[in-house]
Amino acid sequence: MTDAPHTAAPHTAAWFDLSSPDAPRARAFYGELFGWPVRVLDETYALVGDDGSGRPTGGIGQAGPDAPYTGFAVYFRVPDLDAALEHAVRLGGSRRLEPQPVPGGDRLAVFTDPDGNAVGLLGK
Repeated sequence: MTDAPHTAAPHTAAWFDLSSPDAPRARAFYGELFGWPVRVLDETYALVGDDGSGRPTGGIGQAGPDAPYTGFAVYFRVPDLDAALEHAVRLGGSRRLEPQPVPGGDRLAVFTDPDGNAVGLLGK
């Protein structure tokens, strides 16, 4: 997420992430399907897509045995990450990935909604 836009309005989709048990296959599949440029950072993660500014719009990572989720998660920008995560839990969500820093000064966290969908939060 090093190049994720920091100007997104609160509560809008700011990033997507695909956690796959076979990241090279997922990169090839979605790169071919959508014509996404793919920049492999290391064996565990690649940046993909372009929002027109030359910045990636998401990433594809290798899901290991302890991955907090597999599949797609959309990250929504929030002004207060801790407050938003607590609110999600009060509404019936479950924490999947505790807040952690990402390059650029933001932090991210993941919860699952009451239906089990992984949802990401991105903010301070």
